Amino acid sequence: MSEHAASLRAPLIMGAKSIGQVTDDVCAPMEGRPTALWWGAFVVSFSVLLAGVAAVSYQIAVGIGTWGVNRTVGWSIAITNFVFWIGIGHAGTLISAILFLLRQRWRTSVNRAAEAMTIFAVICAAIFPLIHMGRPWFAYWVFPLPNTRGSLWVNFKSPLLWDVFAISTYFTISAVFWYVGLLPDLATVRDRIKDGARRKVFAFFSLGWNGSYRTWHHYESVYLLLAALATPLVVSVHSIVSFDFATSLIPGWHTTIFPPYFVAGAIFSGMAMVLTLMIIARKTMRLEDYVTVRHVEIMAKLVLTTGSIVGLAYATEFFIAAYSDNPYEQFVFINRAFGPFAWAYWTMVSCNVIAPQLFWFKRVRTNLAAVFVLSLFVNVGMWFERFVLIVTSLHRDYLPSSWADYTPTVIELVTLAGSFGLFFTCFLLFCRFLPVIAIGEVKAVVAHDRRALGGRG
Repeated sequence: MSEHAASLRAPLIMGAKSIGQVTDDVCAPMEGRPTALWWGAFVVSFSVLLAGVAAVSYQIAVGIGTWGVNRTVGWSIAITNFVFWIGIGHAGTLISAILFLLRQRWRTSVNRAAEAMTIFAVICAAIFPLIHMGRPWFAYWVFPLPNTRGSLWVNFKSPLLWDVFAISTYFTISAVFWYVGLLPDLATVRDRIKDGARRKVFAFFSLGWNGSYRTWHHYESVYLLLAALATPLVVSVHSIVSFDFATSLIPGWHTTIFPPYFVAGAIFSGMAMVLTLMIIARKTMRLEDYVTVRHVEIMAKLVLTTGSIVGLAYATEFFIAAYSDNPYEQFVFINRAFGPFAWAYWTMVSCNVIAPQLFWFKRVRTNLAAVFVLSLFVNVGMWFERFVLIVTSLHRDYLPSSWADYTPTVIELVTLAGSFGLFFTCFLLFCRFLPVIAIGEVKAVVAHDRRALGGRG
């Protein structure tokens, strides 16, 4: 029945590719000279990264007084960026692990880039708690290492420490999962290179891959095991990040809806970033036959689904505040919608709730320009969601005498821009030196589509 259903659908990979053509097309961006468009994007992103490095260096030298934080708003853009980047990384695990276990073949064209995006996003996220410490050279204090300070240990009851364990585990599993998936393709690139240092590098990292049945059997077993290990991380990591807020007693944070709300929001923002990157990559690297309109449409449906869940969570927060009859809780949400930061709140709602509803229409889902613009809206909206959640819950304390406003400084804004510069610089280097599409998995899809097409006759 499944073969018959597959035979009625258009193939996932267009252009009637042969097995050899798949290898040639995916390896072409790595083997030729970089295009002018790639160089332009790299120069811009690397320049922004250098500006971010300068801003962070200045902040470390002078102190976090260079930020706009105060005694009331002690958390600001740094923690906003941290939660934002952790959320971006969730789509890689979703596409690679969960959809692999569910045997969704369309993932093969985007899973490699999504996995790489996860690693780069987690690296960007890890920067902000470090610089938020003020003294990043003491960052090792957050790890429960044997020390000479008597019985002084980390506070294992703190959700902030849970973040350390969750994120380090998430990064480790994601990096291993990404690297193991790369092994067959690293061997393919190795065999295409005649000689030289580059061949030695690929030979070293391909771990002696020989393509035998036994090698493939062990590879598939390990890949399946890593997918099973990575799947719970989608739920656990951002649930733990939500505990930073949900276990507090601050109005607007003290709620049990945060774990599922944060997980849905993370997948929502991550899928939007995958769409943003892949729509650009398919055009600039001539991969239109591999990342097709059908792939984009399926991801747009996932964005619509998770965006609707996020919209429901926004409404539920207001309902819970009203139903609780807690005047402090009610004030927080009224202040969010109509207070000094109302502009940020309605930007969040417009980008995260209203804009994705356009994906109900097939004409929008299959229009790449429209999908690209809407994915940018979602990225902006999800950043503002974290900003609204943090700042509007803090800037109005229990006592009006301690109320304070918050305005980000130039140093904070340049640091935010620098994190995007780091992310896009890493992604561009990845696209230049490694296969951006899983060659081995796409070949399996091509073979499957051929059998399905042959069955029609």
